[in-house]
Amino acid sequence: MTTADGGAGGGRVQMQFDDNSLLPQLYGERDEHLGRIERQLGVSLVSRGNRVAISGPSARTDVARTALAALYERLKRGLEVDSGAVDAALRLATDRTGHRGTELWGEGDEIRTRKRRISARSANQAAYIRALRERELVFGLGPAGTGKTYLAVATAVDMMMSGAVERIVLSRPAVEAGERLGFLPGDLREKVDPYLRPLYDALYDMLPGEQVMKRLNSGEIEVAPLAFMRGRTLANAFVILDEAQNTTPVQMKMFLTRLGENARMAVTGDLSQIDLPPGTQCGLRDAVDTLTGVEGVAMIEFTEADVVRHPLVSRIVRAYDQRDRRAQSAPRAKKSDDRRS
Repeated sequence: MTTADGGAGGGRVQMQFDDNSLLPQLYGERDEHLGRIERQLGVSLVSRGNRVAISGPSARTDVARTALAALYERLKRGLEVDSGAVDAALRLATDRTGHRGTELWGEGDEIRTRKRRISARSANQAAYIRALRERELVFGLGPAGTGKTYLAVATAVDMMMSGAVERIVLSRPAVEAGERLGFLPGDLREKVDPYLRPLYDALYDMLPGEQVMKRLNSGEIEVAPLAFMRGRTLANAFVILDEAQNTTPVQMKMFLTRLGENARMAVTGDLSQIDLPPGTQCGLRDAVDTLTGVEGVAMIEFTEADVVRHPLVSRIVRAYDQRDRRAQSAPRAKKSDDRRS
């Protein structure tokens, strides 16, 4: 692959790709991937054979070039390129302006499981994956759709399959429906399964179904409701606490102190989606305030820019955030007016 700059201010770039067999996947059906880049960046991409001409504002043409180079290198490594990968390349290229294509997805930004290879789709996701591998305790904070839980499960499966940990423990507070587990029908797994469905969905994305069931039955993958974690010490395990915004400070401290030898913990939650009864202190917020700066603890904060679901989800999250900010500023403005009067 070769590139050449041209035009005033470097606003025109010519790219040439060596392997023609990869171009249908790189360009997309009917050049849909090139069109996606054009729409998101406001640049023009014209393909002729194995050449692509990019024109537009200099900074944006540089982002388009970096993204295309990264996608081409991804194809050369045997990885797929779909619309999600295109969006990811654009996010990463925008965050790392000036870096060349192969630097977008480093070895540390990829997770390998039995069913798929997963790459970071934003700079925050890349930092999160590295933290999950390197730190004993990682907090993933932010809105739905940013990959907090999915990437934690993927990393846990990767580490279990490589022998770095012996088992995976999944936990989640069951408070959303306002019911106590003891009053729900069925055995322990049947009681808690509805609350842990997102974790199961992620597991089945990483492992064949029979492997998931086999490891659930053997205890290598364990469903452990938060209410049943007290008194345990979890060693040689990757432990995930999902929806942690619905814990109390006492529950959170109890959970965090279960950490044993050669264990990792991932705590995920969205502080804007607390379902605790009014007046109840949030354990996740308390833990973040208490543990920030503690050695061995990493805190990764996601925003609506990291949402990797349907683009409308990002706009929905942004609209709610703006509404909440307006609601918070209104009382302050009213108090200020009252003081002046």
